[in-house]
Amino acid sequence: MKRPVIGVLTWRNGKRFAEPAYFRRLIREGEKLGATVFLFAPHDVAPSEKRVRGFVPDGSGNWRERWFAPPDAVFDRYRYTPTQAFRHYVAFRRKSRFLYVNNRLANKWRVHQVLAADEGMRRWLPETVLYKPGSLVQMLHRHPLIYLKPINGTGGRNILRIEKTAGGYRMLGRDKQRATITAAVSGIAAVQRFAARWAKGDKYVVQQGLRLQLIPNRAVDMRLLIQKDGSGEWKVTGHAMRVGGQKSATSNLHGGGKAVPALTFLSPRFGTERTEQIVQECEQLAQQTARTLENHFGRMAEFGLDIGIDLNGRAWLIEVNPKPGREVFRRMGMLKLYRQAISRPLEYALHLAERHREKRLASG
Repeated sequence: MKRPVIGVLTWRNGKRFAEPAYFRRLIREGEKLGATVFLFAPHDVAPSEKRVRGFVPDGSGNWRERWFAPPDAVFDRYRYTPTQAFRHYVAFRRKSRFLYVNNRLANKWRVHQVLAADEGMRRWLPETVLYKPGSLVQMLHRHPLIYLKPINGTGGRNILRIEKTAGGYRMLGRDKQRATITAAVSGIAAVQRFAARWAKGDKYVVQQGLRLQLIPNRAVDMRLLIQKDGSGEWKVTGHAMRVGGQKSATSNLHGGGKAVPALTFLSPRFGTERTEQIVQECEQLAQQTARTLENHFGRMAEFGLDIGIDLNGRAWLIEVNPKPGREVFRRMGMLKLYRQAISRPLEYALHLAERHREKRLASG
């Protein structure tokens, strides 16, 4: 039987790739599983789809290119950027006939609508509305703390935290370059003007803010990774608490946050028994989220969930990332878990490719 081949769809410019360190590890894990793994971009596929220009490490820190036959399965790691290249990728995905292990997910607003339509999900969802000047004011009347988020953003960029204070409103956010922006204004009209400038040129949602400061003046949440395993079942790979840096609106590691094992962080605050209940609920939330989104958008391979845990121990789903990182495990020194987080999508890809092959053989 021929060695299985998995293609990883991603952005590239020359021999520069979006996530080079992660991709090198991914290709190494593929070797251990007995598979050939290569990287490619939309423009590397011949019009006939009969061959693909692929890239693999050459052993000296560079990338070597060669032509491959169509891969047995494709793992899509192409992440959103507001560029022409991304629009080309979207068009490519629409017409491409490869066997993909993961479909594309919609923007934050559409994902929220799909989840909110599922009765089993509603208790975990903070109130979220599409941003308009009027909706911002209404949300501030209902909630003393809100977040303004781009519907396509990633990595904590362009998220603005707006909090009501005794003397007016305080704003804290990170711009496109992840630089910290702060402001204080006295009236709602000034908030509207600031928000309008912040949200210019893109669509945003307004989300109910939550009291997640389990450490005073720090944003804290759980990053939970749920993935398909080698038999196609959803499994929680692991979770960690992310503690944001000082004066940060989010807990993202890119913005100076740090990762702490969930049980280690939560047990001193809630006690062992309550902590186990909280973690169990977060895992239940993850399973329900994965099933709901897969039922709507089609086959998926993994999700990174950002879950807020408030001062009462209640879990809230803040955000869903269909192309998550797994750095939290490496940061905590959990290298076995980190390797499993890398290999699971490949194990699922191999499972899917084998099932597809058997189906083809059965149909003659």
